[in-house]
Parts: sequence; C-alpha cells; structure tokens
Amino acid sequence: MSGQVINGKELVSSIREEIRRDAAALTAGGNQPGLVVVIVGEDAASQVYVRNKAKACDDVGVYSEVHSLPEQTTQQELIDLIHRFNSDSRINGILVQSPLPKHINEEAVVDEIDPLKDVDCFHPVNVGNLMIGKDGMKPCTPHGVIEILKRTGVDIAGKHAVVVGRSNIVGKPMAMLLLREHATVSVVHSRTPNMEEITKQADILVVAVGKAHLIKAHHVKPGAVVIDVGMNRPADGKLTGDVDFEAVKEIASAITPVPGCVGPMTITMLLRNTVDAAARAAKSNVSV
Repeated sequence: MSGQVINGKELVSSIREEIRRDAAALTAGGNQPGLVVVIVGEDAASQVYVRNKAKACDDVGVYSEVHSLPEQTTQQELIDLIHRFNSDSRINGILVQSPLPKHINEEAVVDEIDPLKDVDCFHPVNVGNLMIGKDGMKPCTPHGVIEILKRTGVDIAGKHAVVVGRSNIVGKPMAMLLLREHATVSVVHSRTPNMEEITKQADILVVAVGKAHLIKAHHVKPGAVVIDVGMNRPADGKLTGDVDFEAVKEIASAITPVPGCVGPMTITMLLRNTVDAAARAAKSNVSV
C-alpha cells in the first residue's frame, strides 16, 4: 500500500494564513514587517526565486523591497548597502540571494548582516544560538521540515531520524533541530561507507544532497516518514528530488513530493522569520 503523499499546498496555505494574521496585527500597531532581498548579477534561477519571495510577501502583508545589483558590484558596495538596511527601522529581514559573483566573499557579506535581521539564519551568532538551543532565528528549510513533521502528526521525540547530507544550509542545522525535538539523530554523507545500513534504521529520513534519485526503496525502512529536500533538474528538464519517489512511496508511511512541499515551505518559513523579527523589534521598542 502506498504511503501518504504529504499535501504541501495545504500545509503552506494554513501556515501562511497564521502569518498573515500576525503581520496584520503588527501592521495595525504601526510595525508592518519588512523584508529586503538583494540579488547581484543575472542568475536566472535566482531571479525566479526572488520574484517568488516578493510575491509571497505581498500575499501575507509583508512590506518588501528587491534590490537588483549589476554583476560588477564590488563586495564593499554590497556591504555598504547591507549596513544601510541594518539601520533601516522599516526592514526586519535582510536576505542576500545566493549564489553571489565569484569576486564577492559570501561569508564576509553574511557576517555584516545584523543577526536580528538575518532571516536566513546564516550569521555565526544565529548558528551558535541554534547549536545551544537558544530561541531566535531558525534556518528556513530545516525549520520548514520540522513544521511538516509536526503538522502531519509525526511524533519526533524518541524516533531515530537520519539526515542524508551535511551542508551548512540544510544537513547540519536539520540535525540540530531534530535533536531539539528529542529525536536520536544520525547524519550520513559522501564518506559514510555503510549508508544503506544506517538509512534503513530511520523512522524519519530527511534527504538533502542534491543528487537526483539517490535514495531508492532499498534504502528505506518500511513505514518510515521520508522528507525529500532535494531539487534537481536532470536532462529531461523535469524537476525531481533526491528520493526515487515512485518506488519509495510504496513502502514509506508518508513522503513529500518534489516539487510542491519543502520548496514552498522554505519560503513560508522565511516569511515566518521576518514577521517574528518584526514582533521582537516592536517589543523591544515598547520596552525602551
């Protein structure tokens, strides 16, 4: 029997309605949440992502700005722009779209973003807070995965969760957030010699490596919940995940499709972080 295909559209719609209400309440009090997205260069995929983010902001009542800079923009010019937004009270979230041109050091740029406005949760301060379990920004994709699990009724506590991939953007923070939810967590990656042996132990399997159909049915324990973070476009041009969806859905208890679940949820968590940052800023202003 096929597992449940998790309805990402329904989940996203429900969460965005919550965000919309929170944004409206802040706006009514004179504190409309604001997000600025900065893109450098003409990367086609990035242009699409940025348009989607601006549209999502409009949908939930978040003020948004998009700043498109030419490819030849210098690192210092980009940092100067970030400093401007750091001191702009209308902006609660600053996002610099990746990838940046090769002459710009992305790490140096991220370090200049005010941690209180770092809605991607890439700044070392926010990464450190994540590690020690302190409240604050959560990285959008891993946060979205946790929301998917919770809102589909998956009890994370006590489960063996296996994360495939160890990137700074998804794999590592995903492991930290699963630990926060009291899962027992294993991380496998390209140097793991017995990957199949470990993935087959997973009650919850999160796959984020960027390799189309890496995970086959024989990698998955019957009844596991499978979350596919991957987004790949093979030669046929059809967007697909890191999991062999058709094969794995026959043995998983629940599985996310690609596209249509983790991707939209990631943007939704970006909105959530922006609205939460606005709420913290409003509270801080009242306290002062």
